[in-house]
Amino acid sequence: MKIHEYQAKDLFKKYGINVPSSILCDSKEKIKQCIEQINPPCVIKAQVHSGARGKAGGVKLAHNFDEALKIADEILGMELTSKQAGTKKVNKILIENAVDIDKELYLSLTFDRANEAIAMIISNQGGMDIEETAKIAPEKIYTELIKDNFNPLQTVKKLGYDDEINTQIVSVVNSLYELLKEKDALLVEINPLVITKQKKVIALDAKINFDDNALFRHEDILALKDEKEENPFELQAQKDGLNYIKLDGTIGCMVNGAGLAMATMDIIGLAGKKAANFLDVGGGASSEKIEKAFKLLISDENLEAVFINIFGGILRCDFLAEGVKNAIHSLNINVPVIVRMEGTNKDAGADILNNSGLKFTVVNNLNEAIEVIKNL
Repeated sequence: MKIHEYQAKDLFKKYGINVPSSILCDSKEKIKQCIEQINPPCVIKAQVHSGARGKAGGVKLAHNFDEALKIADEILGMELTSKQAGTKKVNKILIENAVDIDKELYLSLTFDRANEAIAMIISNQGGMDIEETAKIAPEKIYTELIKDNFNPLQTVKKLGYDDEINTQIVSVVNSLYELLKEKDALLVEINPLVITKQKKVIALDAKINFDDNALFRHEDILALKDEKEENPFELQAQKDGLNYIKLDGTIGCMVNGAGLAMATMDIIGLAGKKAANFLDVGGGASSEKIEKAFKLLISDENLEAVFINIFGGILRCDFLAEGVKNAIHSLNINVPVIVRMEGTNKDAGADILNNSGLKFTVVNNLNEAIEVIKNL
């Protein structure tokens, strides 16, 4: 789960990390009042779940009151487009005091799964995409795995700052580490973490991603979820108890089991197409749950076809067939539906579909499925 910058900064403050003074504004009528509380120069920031907000025009410096009014009015309500998140409407802006920047750093803590450890990543090339820095100047990125008796000072010293600055940076690192552990975060990132000309270390940005599977332990974090920022398909799937991720292809997938879902996406690739989604209905799905899953699938306007690939174990093939049949009866389906079933009650499931009076392509194996998808 992602949260907004302003929410992340509120958490930073609770963990003793310095952030600029700011105020959140969520309506055009409040813009003037909000800016009056933050004496320009100030920075106006779109609050959307998206990287590269600055490149997309969602982060701008205002040197005076009138300029701040104009910029805030432009950004609040704008459609912000980025490669990472597509197009999103800006419903909130953060109006933040400008600071006197001397140096910009990058700092994050995240999981290094290969080494089964949390990694600290730090660089004095802040303000840039860390991926771009890794390409053009990898020697300027320092990584330290966090283990017992963690002390980031030796790594921080490599940045070349004096003891006063190093002490402040180490304090930020330790605070981020406590936040990540206590709140079950997957990523905490500051880009940029700045050193001001007054020799203060301040987090100018804040990004935190949380482990969805641990949210039941953190009602305070779950309360920060902004449903307007969620993919509507994925949001509906969560409500229906489905494991669904929207992708950019045209072949909708319904599968039971994550491993089979990944293999199914590869099969679609072999047929020269791309999957429109990852959808795992689980091993014990009822026919009612299958019906909900199918309705979710076909609500995607980009679909060229639906491919149902089920191994009937706990989920019996006849249950699957009943759910799909009921969903199609109640919906106006105008795309081909390809079904491959193996396992428990396979023949009964095929009979239900073939005798439903509805149009299905029931294939006997995956090679047949590939050929059908190729010829769409």
